[in-house]
Amino acid sequence: MRFSPLIERENTMQKTVIALMLAGLGAAGLYGCDVRKTQEGSATKYEVTPPDVKVSKTQKEVTVPKVTTQKETITVPKVEVTPADQTAQKK
Repeated sequence: MRFSPLIERENTMQKTVIALMLAGLGAAGLYGCDVRKTQEGSATKYEVTPPDVKVSKTQKEVTVPKVTTQKETITVPKVEVTPADQTAQKK
């Protein structure tokens, strides 16, 4: 089944927004880290303290499109294929 270009563009836009949100959260998480070097030399060690991140849910009212469908009768092509062996029998 092939979707309309508008629906495909909306799906692509949703995926892009989700990817950008995840990238932003990842960048924010790295930005808030406290990094301290604990050992020098060939085996340098670091101590990383991650930020405290709280994720919660909230309800917001947003406007979304409402899509409806209807049935219509249209003319479509009809293709009938007769195998070669049956075509030879008719002649």
